[in-house]
Amino acid sequence: MLFGLDGVEIGLIIVFLTLFAGIMTGFPVAFAIGGAGVISFAIIAALDSAGLLIHQAIDTSSAEYSALVAEGVARDAISVFRYPELPRIEEALFPGGWEQAMDRNISFIVNRMNERVIAGQSIETLLAVLMFVMMGITLERSKIAEDLLTTMARVFGPLPGGLAVSIVIVGAFLAASTGIVGATVVTMGLLALPTMLRNNYSPELATGVIAASGTLGQIIPPSIVIVLLGTLVGDLYATGQETRAQLAGCSDALTFLGEPAVLSVGTLFQAALLPGLFLAFLYGAYAFGFALVKPSAAPPVVIEGGSNSEPVTRNEALTWYLAAPVALIVAMVLAGSAGLVGSQTIFVSDYAEREAGPALRTNVSEQCQAAMIDLHGQEAWDEAVAQRAAQAEAGTNTETAVELTEEELIAARADVLANAAPIGTGVAVLFTLLALVLIIARGVSPSGDPMPLIIGGGGIVLALLADILLIGPLTGPGATFMILAIPTLLTLYGCRVAMMRLSKNELLRVVFPPLVLIVAVLGSILGGITNPTPAAALGAAGAIMLAAYRKLKEENGKSKIVIWASFALVIMIIVGVNFDLRITRESVPFADWVAYIVAQGAYHFAFFGLLFSCWVLFRTSVLGPVVRETAKVTSMVFTILIGSQLLNLVLISFGGEHYIQQFLRAFDNEMVVFLLVMLILFILGFVLDFLEIIYIVIPIVGPVIYGGTLDPKWVTIMIAVNLQTSFLTPPFGFALFYLRGVAPKSVTTGHIYRGVIPFVGIQVIGLALLWLFPGIVTIVPDLLP
Repeated sequence: MLFGLDGVEIGLIIVFLTLFAGIMTGFPVAFAIGGAGVISFAIIAALDSAGLLIHQAIDTSSAEYSALVAEGVARDAISVFRYPELPRIEEALFPGGWEQAMDRNISFIVNRMNERVIAGQSIETLLAVLMFVMMGITLERSKIAEDLLTTMARVFGPLPGGLAVSIVIVGAFLAASTGIVGATVVTMGLLALPTMLRNNYSPELATGVIAASGTLGQIIPPSIVIVLLGTLVGDLYATGQETRAQLAGCSDALTFLGEPAVLSVGTLFQAALLPGLFLAFLYGAYAFGFALVKPSAAPPVVIEGGSNSEPVTRNEALTWYLAAPVALIVAMVLAGSAGLVGSQTIFVSDYAEREAGPALRTNVSEQCQAAMIDLHGQEAWDEAVAQRAAQAEAGTNTETAVELTEEELIAARADVLANAAPIGTGVAVLFTLLALVLIIARGVSPSGDPMPLIIGGGGIVLALLADILLIGPLTGPGATFMILAIPTLLTLYGCRVAMMRLSKNELLRVVFPPLVLIVAVLGSILGGITNPTPAAALGAAGAIMLAAYRKLKEENGKSKIVIWASFALVIMIIVGVNFDLRITRESVPFADWVAYIVAQGAYHFAFFGLLFSCWVLFRTSVLGPVVRETAKVTSMVFTILIGSQLLNLVLISFGGEHYIQQFLRAFDNEMVVFLLVMLILFILGFVLDFLEIIYIVIPIVGPVIYGGTLDPKWVTIMIAVNLQTSFLTPPFGFALFYLRGVAPKSVTTGHIYRGVIPFVGIQVIGLALLWLFPGIVTIVPDLLP
């Protein structure tokens, strides 16, 4: 053995030294990774051919090995780390020669590229990256981010540390719209840092809060980090749990767990929402507390400019901005709890299970039975056995659906009709949102004529009464539309006046459009309406139309086309949700034909509005840079994906990946393994960007950390927050280099390092809280199925 090391260990050292050397040369990382794979394979192949790399493998023909297998130890669980006393045999690193390994690698790389880059299941999710990047860059290049920052500074500036708090809020906004750390840090560094320094803010606080807020894009959805992790960890979780089930003696993960081992990007978005907002809150609280302790280092600042609506007294603000909205939302929640608001669907399947089957499969081996009892508990196992025995005695099979009889179907439909809520969920949600618009408009202009708002409120009350008295589960969508037409028109009249008043308030005028866009994108994902890719397309299109509207306003041009196109998009969605637009059916009702024509008209007008917006941005020299930057970032992501796959296959070819996984599995405590992986990821975050870590390191350690009892959502969010901490930590944090590149000469590197240290401490506290209270991660996915 060379240097007393195993051949696999030397191979791992060669791969990682070659990788780091390639990155440190300054050559584009996307190509350095692929080049490192080719060069390291050539070096390992040459050393192996020279007989210098010898692998000490376990002798599977020995009596000791056979005895372990006879005792019930799974073959995959036997390793040199867990059983170092087993007899060994010396073999070449490439038993069939490097030529065979290279031939196998070429076949693997073609299959991997086809599966993960060209036509695999993850390609649709990867397309979301492109559109989220375009969404963020469009908002950045159209100066919407600058408007947000200026407006927030005017609102919060007079408070102690107000500028720093406004940076945190805008950072959270940009994180939810861009998801790109570098873009957010550079944007806020250019816009906010000079303003804070001119107003006598401490350079340490100014640089620290900008760098920390910029990294929120790592965790707040729609984070690109979460999207890319989601394309990997779903497969890693399924693979890890299959391995866990087989090691436990079970045939598959579904048998062992009692549920499918599935993890989606949408679920990860749900899990990341609360931790991201929690970290933003901690940042803002620190900035405010710092200002209270050292007022001279974060003084209040009054920034002139802007035009708000008429002055509002404290009582009026509390009434219309707090009390009335909260009362309305609480009333709707209580109505839902009381059964007044709910689903009005009457769909009843012709097929249903006669009774619930057992939660667990019981026809398993003794080894699997013991493992399942240890996982689920004796009570759950006994209950499943009892249910299975009862079914066997009754001669029923509940694992397959059975067709309901005509009497059972009639009874089921009657039961659904009897339990239908008086007010439909869709009607309640829509008119509640419109009511909030009316309430806030009243708060913005308390002295304005209240009659239009009262008319709008009357329309809302009339709509709810019409739903209770005239609309039932059997009412068709056409009739429902006609019944709600007059109340809706009254409500929209009031909302039109309300929107005109809201537009006079600078804060609402600047914040409301991007906020609506973010809510639409995240709401469609978190609510389970669609997956990230269509939501990202909606976000990109919305950002383009929003940027075009802003440019037209600057030129005093006709912006009504963009507004009407946005309304057409809303109409298209509402019609599509409430009507059956499949015109290929044998019998299509007249109402559905009308809805289809309306939806087609709305679609084409919305598409025309999008094309018009693109032309406006192209004419104003915004679209060109946006497209080029989007292509640049997306190309980098996919090139790194290809190069990392090549590097991973090199590790697999000589058993390096399996060797690392065996080492991690040798630990008896999976928490120790997870802590070790987190420490390694934290250190690697100093020298590798998140893309390299996700595509190189996670596939190696993923089958181990996702193959235990830890919640996969919690594991993924902990990894994302850990990387966020690493990118902030001196002296190598990526966010620090981004900020150093745009900071003025008066700000030293020492200022930046000292400024971020408290925020690194906040990150560590956040990680500790997520460790101690994992419910912070899991509560939103549990509430939103």
